[in-house]
Amino acid sequence: MPKNSKLKSILIIGSGPIVIGQACEFDYSGTQALRSLREDGIETVLINSNPATIMTDPSMADHVYLLPLTTKSLVKILKEHPQIDAVLPTMGGQTALNLCIEADEKGIWEDFGVEIIGVDIDAINITEDREKFRELMLKIGVPMAPQATATSYLKGKEIAQEFGFPLVIRASFTLGGAGASIVYKEEDFDELLTRGLEISPIHEVMIDKALMGWKEYELELLRDANDNVVIICTIENMDPMGIHTGDSITVAPAMTLSDKTFQRMRDMAINMMRSIGDFAGGCNVQFAVSPDENEDIIAIEINPRVSRSSALASKASGYPIAKIAAKLAIGYHLDELQNQITKSTSALFEPTLDYVIVKIPRWNFDKFEGSDRTLGLQMKSVGEVMGIGRSFQEALHKATQSLEIKRNGLGADGKGYTNYDQIIDKLTHASWDRVFVIYDAIQMGIPLSRIHEITKIDMWFLKQYEELYKLEQEISTFKIDTLQKDLLLEAKQKGYGDRQIAHMLGCLESEVYTKREELGINRVYKLVDTCAAEFKAKTPYYYSTFENDVELANGERYADNESVVSDKKKIIVLGSGPNRIGQGIEFDYCCVHGVLAAAECGYETIMINCNPETVSTDFDTADKLYFEPVFWEHIYDIIKHEKPEGVIVQLGGQTALKLAEKLDRYGIKIIGTTYESLDLAEDRGSFSKLLKENNIPYPEFDIAETAEQALAVSDTLNFPILVRPSYVLGGQGMKIVINKKELEEHVVDLLRSIPGNKLLLDHYLDGAIEAEADAICDGENVYIIGIMEHIEPCGIHSGDSNATLPPFNLGNLVMQQIKDHTKKIALALNTVGLINIQFAIKDDVVYIIEANPRASRTVPFIAKAYGEPYVNYATKVMLGDKQVTDFDFKPMLKGYAIKQPVFSFDKFHNVNKKLGPEMKSTGESILFIDDLKDDEFYNLYARRKMYLSK
Repeated sequence: MPKNSKLKSILIIGSGPIVIGQACEFDYSGTQALRSLREDGIETVLINSNPATIMTDPSMADHVYLLPLTTKSLVKILKEHPQIDAVLPTMGGQTALNLCIEADEKGIWEDFGVEIIGVDIDAINITEDREKFRELMLKIGVPMAPQATATSYLKGKEIAQEFGFPLVIRASFTLGGAGASIVYKEEDFDELLTRGLEISPIHEVMIDKALMGWKEYELELLRDANDNVVIICTIENMDPMGIHTGDSITVAPAMTLSDKTFQRMRDMAINMMRSIGDFAGGCNVQFAVSPDENEDIIAIEINPRVSRSSALASKASGYPIAKIAAKLAIGYHLDELQNQITKSTSALFEPTLDYVIVKIPRWNFDKFEGSDRTLGLQMKSVGEVMGIGRSFQEALHKATQSLEIKRNGLGADGKGYTNYDQIIDKLTHASWDRVFVIYDAIQMGIPLSRIHEITKIDMWFLKQYEELYKLEQEISTFKIDTLQKDLLLEAKQKGYGDRQIAHMLGCLESEVYTKREELGINRVYKLVDTCAAEFKAKTPYYYSTFENDVELANGERYADNESVVSDKKKIIVLGSGPNRIGQGIEFDYCCVHGVLAAAECGYETIMINCNPETVSTDFDTADKLYFEPVFWEHIYDIIKHEKPEGVIVQLGGQTALKLAEKLDRYGIKIIGTTYESLDLAEDRGSFSKLLKENNIPYPEFDIAETAEQALAVSDTLNFPILVRPSYVLGGQGMKIVINKKELEEHVVDLLRSIPGNKLLLDHYLDGAIEAEADAICDGENVYIIGIMEHIEPCGIHSGDSNATLPPFNLGNLVMQQIKDHTKKIALALNTVGLINIQFAIKDDVVYIIEANPRASRTVPFIAKAYGEPYVNYATKVMLGDKQVTDFDFKPMLKGYAIKQPVFSFDKFHNVNKKLGPEMKSTGESILFIDDLKDDEFYNLYARRKMYLSK
């Protein structure tokens, strides 16, 4: 059946600000759905309050509403657009579903004659109400763990008495495992039960007998109105049950599942999806499998929507789940749709992978002082990376190299743990860095059987680790000039980086690279094609690997490289890697716009990134996508292969910026602002000298490289002093200190975690107002795209402040200083592209805090508030295609726009929630107000000093 011709206009509900448990994977899904519906000529109306995402870009939907996700907002939109026929709520995570249910209960959809597509409310209610779900599963013969529902404290105590410990408590209708916990001991039960009941919006928890040590699997399914069901991807969690899937290291395809058990699991998943309701769309099912020969299967849960894993499964398989799910929601059948990668086969197929993917989560515990760093049922990670390789070992190494936590991969970098008790403790209480600790344990000689006994990680995975360590031991017996080709090739095929091999051989990374070149051990690129090369792929989506040479009949030897280099002029855009606090989805927005602008200028666009959750890694955003670590070795090989005109680094946040020095050293052109200027702005000392030369005020400062120097500096600077390291992200390590004792402690601490860093000590301007400006500069002309005033006082990180556009109480004198300083600094730094400058205002004098000649966190917010594609303009300026004076700037904003930070403190109990110079927010929303008399503005302003912590 072709699409439902009655559907002419569809409302899509987004997922709102990014929080732990609901990140930009739903932004990716929503974006895909919008594009998919537009292809069919359907009018799209979007509601989403998140200004940082590409999803809320005016180019994505016909009507974008940056409004709070409330039923009041829905009614406003439905009144303005009486033509809306249907709502698609499955693309915006739990937030969208909950809002859809609330609107349904209030009769809003019925009042406006709006149909719900892609899911049905009954299916949501059955899957979210754990008691109903359990009854249904028993009815259709799907086994579940012994469990019972409690809606009161007393009932919970009775269940615990009946089941015995350990137990699992899960709160109903929550997101990212909120309120879920494992209870090992009776004395912990009361507190955790109370927490679960409080967090659940319906005051209900499900208490399960804990299946500790069982293996965990996820299946991603799609189903059409004709009841065709396909399994798109099977994902195995390397971690056993007891760790939230969002915090688990996951692998696709499943590695340790027998075919017989997989077929049983498949049938169960299809049966479950069909039983919960008659709807067309996506579904995610989670199972536990007993770690014995019986391989008993137990259902954990089913989500009748695009899930957190759907983005991962889409990137892993090359099958765009959300795009197809949107088509199914409007009536298409799978056999009527095209495979998006081959363009010649049907979408009614199950992808076949001839590679392995490994996903590793990325945490930010350092931002949550005093937080419990062990992992459990409540998700704590803020982002993730994915590695693609020909083997599990290669994919695992590539994923660890993508994390950006100063590790070069597993082992072989001198940064492993060497204390036996510490290793055992980290294995026993699942730690965020256990992916590395397993290697350290093997290196220490702890038997695999002991590691398995503690972690319950399947022996197959542990043996893969052991093989890697044995290879490291063997290579370490050689020197660079005696190492054989076959051994070096094996190390590369198993994912070891040149830096790691250099560590084993006791030589330089460049020597290993030269040796590889001499021996002809070069990266080749393979297509992600959904069908293990059975059909020709039309979509240029690549990953790298190393292959043995093949000898042809004529004696010629070669390794097959599927990435064909065109003769077009090319631009590479470096992505921002995994999401984390301080570098989130706003840089993905910038990268996507950068790619589109470069294409408009006639370039072939090449994207390099390793984040599976984002639109920048969609396989049809750029002309070519390399799903690779944003890690020097991988990038350099791609550059050598593609030979681009240059590389854009200023759109990918600190991740891309950190590679500027290497690119410059290797003679690779940086598009836009040069490395010298980028470095000058980052080096606090040199930058302050530049300000001095230009007669621009800045807080008194000095530089220290040791605690002793810092104490000497404090004799000339007055306390309070703001201590800042160079080259960091999101205010990492920044702190306001008020005496010598605090100063010494903090400097010692900082230099231990960032050795050799130059620290800048500023006199902190107590009680100052903070403001910031973003501008575009072409080297001669400067256009200020926006000036924002922070509601909170100076001293709270700009990412954690409520920022008001335009400023609400800065006088003409101050505004003129801001404009003058911004233009002067942009030109003095020879900026070509974007620049962000932060100011402190005291006694009507504007002081400079810092300048960043790159895309900043606030650029998407300003672009959405003013309705102008500033990143597109800035990219054209960087490429030399346009001057600032070529654009007709027409910012449109009635009243004020306020960027409001959103925090995920509820995931970390007993954590210090005070705000200061180090950023802690995970996302943001946008609030439009007509004037300063608005109650919401008044409330924000009244609370402005509540959080400041020195």
